[in-house]
Amino acid sequence: MGLGLGPAREVLQGSWGDRIWLNVPGPFYGGETDTCRTRRRSAPRHVLYGGQYLTEYVYRQPRRPADTARLVEVATDHPVLGYGCDGDSHWTPVAVRERWRDRGRITEYLSAHDWDDVGWARQGVATAGRDYESCLAGSLAADLRIRGSTSSG
Repeated sequence: MGLGLGPAREVLQGSWGDRIWLNVPGPFYGGETDTCRTRRRSAPRHVLYGGQYLTEYVYRQPRRPADTARLVEVATDHPVLGYGCDGDSHWTPVAVRERWRDRGRITEYLSAHDWDDVGWARQGVATAGRDYESCLAGSLAADLRIRGSTSSG
């Protein structure tokens, strides 16, 4: 995927091996990220917090240049440079299909989470969690079919 990131690619140094399991397939992902819970301010329709250490992950891939710019802003502001953008070189069609089959695990995780913490509420995390669940139940299937047919392998 030609992301056209230019020099911004330098801040996207996350390691594929460190990515959190909740990331949605695509070029961008949260790897070993901090737990400051501040990145949603820049990309509220793309970034959520979760996993064992409530680290950051990408739950919606960008569709427009403005969305990509938001994720680049998130990565630029990230103190440990834990975001990556080389996901398309790792998401094989088989891996994308496996992720789709595993969506129940993600939905279960999201629905079991208590999002009522005040810090979460101010950032709209509960809404984003429901948005991710909605994507899993709807539009993500078409996105992954496209991704599964265009990912390198």
